[in-house]
Amino acid sequence: MAARLRPLLVDIHSHVYLPRYASLLRARKDVPRIFTRTNAAGAQEDRLVILTDEPTDQGRPVGPQYWDRQAKLQFMDQHGIDCSVISSANPWLDFLSASDAYETAQDLNRDLEEYCATSPAISSDVDPRGFKRLYGFGLLPLVPGISVDKIVDTVRQIEKLPHLRGIIIGTRGLGDGLDDDALDPVWEALEKARLVSFIHPHYGIGKEAWGKEQSHVLPLALGFPFETTIAITRMILAGVLDRHPNLRILLAHSGGVLPQLSSRLASCIAHDPVVASRLRHDARAYLGMLYYDAVAYGSAELAFVADVAKRGRSHLGITTASDDGTKRLLWGTDHPFFPPLEASEKWRSVVDNLDAIDGVETWNQSQKDAVRGGNAVDLFFADSE
Repeated sequence: MAARLRPLLVDIHSHVYLPRYASLLRARKDVPRIFTRTNAAGAQEDRLVILTDEPTDQGRPVGPQYWDRQAKLQFMDQHGIDCSVISSANPWLDFLSASDAYETAQDLNRDLEEYCATSPAISSDVDPRGFKRLYGFGLLPLVPGISVDKIVDTVRQIEKLPHLRGIIIGTRGLGDGLDDDALDPVWEALEKARLVSFIHPHYGIGKEAWGKEQSHVLPLALGFPFETTIAITRMILAGVLDRHPNLRILLAHSGGVLPQLSSRLASCIAHDPVVASRLRHDARAYLGMLYYDAVAYGSAELAFVADVAKRGRSHLGITTASDDGTKRLLWGTDHPFFPPLEASEKWRSVVDNLDAIDGVETWNQSQKDAVRGGNAVDLFFADSE
C-alpha cells in the first residue's frame, strides 16, 4: 500500500438532491416539493419544503449548492475537505408508489455513480492512492407494496457501481419500520455486499410533542435523534444484529440518544425474560457493532459516544487496544443544510464538528486523525487500496 502523505479529511454526512430528483420535486404540489416565489426584494427564489408539519408555501431557500457538483466541490475546497461520501437528502423515495420508486431508484443510482465517477481525483500530492473526491450512498426503493426481490435487485445494482459504497435508508422501511421481518433478505444482501447502511431520520416523533414551539429547533434537535434511536433500538430488540452481525450500520447524529440510554435499555431487557431470552448479547454490546457520525457539535458528546462504543466492544469480548471506541466515529458536516448567513463565512457545521474532535482531551493525534478521515478510509475504501 502506498504511503499516505498526510491524513485525509473525509466528510461522510453530505447531502445532494440530484437534478433528476430536484425536477421530481419541482413537479409536485404536495410535500415534499420545490417551488419558486417572489421574495420581499422582488427577486425570484426557489424554496424547499420537506417536513410534513411545515407550511407548504414557506419552506427554506434552496439553490445550486443542493444539486450542483461544482458548488459541492467549492464548499469542500473552502473547508479543506479532501473527499465526501454523499447521499440523497431526505425524504428519499418515501412519497412514491412502488412502481415509480423502483425505476426512480435505479435511475438515481446511475446518476449518482456518474456524479461521483466523473469527479476529480484527490491530488497525488495529497494522497497517492487515486481516490476520487466524491463517492456515494445509493437509494433503495423502500416503499409499501414493493416486492422485496426488487429491493434486493437494487442492492445488487449498487454493489456493481464502483463509486457507490453503501445505501442511505430512512426509518420506515416498507412501512412497518426497520425491524420488519420482511426486510431480512435485504439485510442479508447488504451484509453480503459489505455495503454501509447509513440510517438517517426524516419524520421525527410527531408535532404533538412540541407544544406551542413552532420553529424547526425541537423537531431537528430532538425529534430527528429520537427517531434514529427508536429505529435502531427496534432493530436490536428484533434480533436483526444477531442474525446479521456483519452489517455495517452507520447512525446519523452520533446515534441519537441511544449511547446515553443504553444501560437503561440493558436493565429493562434484563427484567423482561421474553426479550432477554432471544438476544445473544447484553444490549450494550450492540453499540460496539455500530458506527456513528461525529455530527454532535461537542467534545464531551463525542468522547462519551466513543467510550460507549468501546464498552460495547468489551461486551463482545473484544478488548484489544485498537478497539478504543474512536474507530467507530466518522466525521461529517450535513452540507448543504444549515448554511452560514454570509457567503464568505466558514460553515459552523464544519468548524464546530472539527473543533469538537480537536477538543477531546483524552484522544491522541492519531485518534483524532482517524475520526476526521482515517476511519472512513478503512470503512469505505479498504478494498480499493
